[in-house]
Amino acid sequence: MSGDLSQWLVPDDLWAMVEPVLPPFRSRPQGGGTAPIDQRAVFTAVVYVLTSGCAWRYLPPSFGVSPATAHRRSSVWTASGVRRRLHRVVLDETGARGGLDWSSVIAGAASARAKKESR
Repeated sequence: MSGDLSQWLVPDDLWAMVEPVLPPFRSRPQGGGTAPIDQRAVFTAVVYVLTSGCAWRYLPPSFGVSPATAHRRSSVWTASGVRRRLHRVVLDETGARGGLDWSSVIAGAASARAKKESR
């Protein structure tokens, strides 16, 4: 993976917030499979797909992560609530550094259409 793109997608400050939230890699109980892949490389690949709109199957090989691995980890992270926790951690840290303008966030939320209540 090109160092410049990797650093642009997941700078060191962001990785310092993200790394503690990601669950450790667990090998399959039945054995076999491949060796663990660097968590940062997987996270960077996932960020690339989610921010670029690239289909998983077209993930460039330069990330060093197969499309199947990136998609599988993203799915596991979503199902286990990691994405929700990451969102909270990044918002909390960015807010603590004074990097959030809550007035625009509130205005953005106020303009969103409300969901209908199911009865």
